[in-house]
Amino acid sequence: MARPLWFVKLIKKAFPSITFLAKLTNFPLFGKIFEFSLFRGDQIYYLPRDKTISIEKTIECHEEYVLPSQVLEYFVKKAKYHWIMDFCLCRSSMKCEDYPINYGCLFLGEATLGINPRLGKRVSKEEALKHLEECREAGLIHLIGRNKLDTQWLGVGPGNKLMTICNCCPCCCLWRVSPILNSRIGTNIKKMSGVNVKVNDKCIGCGTCTNGTCFVDAIRMVQDRAVISSECRGCGRCVSVCPQGAIDLTIEDKDYVKKAINTISTIVDVT
Repeated sequence: MARPLWFVKLIKKAFPSITFLAKLTNFPLFGKIFEFSLFRGDQIYYLPRDKTISIEKTIECHEEYVLPSQVLEYFVKKAKYHWIMDFCLCRSSMKCEDYPINYGCLFLGEATLGINPRLGKRVSKEEALKHLEECREAGLIHLIGRNKLDTQWLGVGPGNKLMTICNCCPCCCLWRVSPILNSRIGTNIKKMSGVNVKVNDKCIGCGTCTNGTCFVDAIRMVQDRAVISSECRGCGRCVSVCPQGAIDLTIEDKDYVKKAINTISTIVDVT
């Protein structure tokens, strides 16, 4: 059943406490309850921005390379139903001043038919693609996959008929809780296959990349040099902010887009 507006307003008021709730997942009983009710069946991928990828010199133009945004394009074009939220729940709740609050999630699939019509609108494939492009230009990072949190707060289902494409900034829920979630739950938030992020020899230890940049707190300064841990999800935000160009994001698996599409297709049906 679609959630009424009063329910959404209640969530907005409670949102600033989300980090406290995330900490509770590290207690066995609470962790099992949260995992079952809010995260079971989840599989969500960070997509690096196209512009953050190091393209080999042998490739003459960006357009000839298979880019992460093509994962989004595939599902948008395949989907029958497309729904754009009028607002981002996270940015709206946190009163974000750095990124547009009106750039809400894009939802795909049959379950979108149950969303409260006062929360957004059904759009065409072309409008959906334009929305995603505008979000990228604004500096937002895409997440794509199945997210049970969305089926719960929207009051729709089934979960395998709702694909989430989130446009994330530091206000966003998964950014705020990923570093403190129970690790068993946190592994549902994944890096695309073949994506690799490394610090190169240009690093001067300025620390810019550690200043609220990483979604999963995977960057630390060690002996005046940035070090990226295995917790990295490959979003590429650190690549974008580094003033020295000292972080490279490369693709080591030429089939990474195909593999991502195949994997996501097994958990969410957008047709």
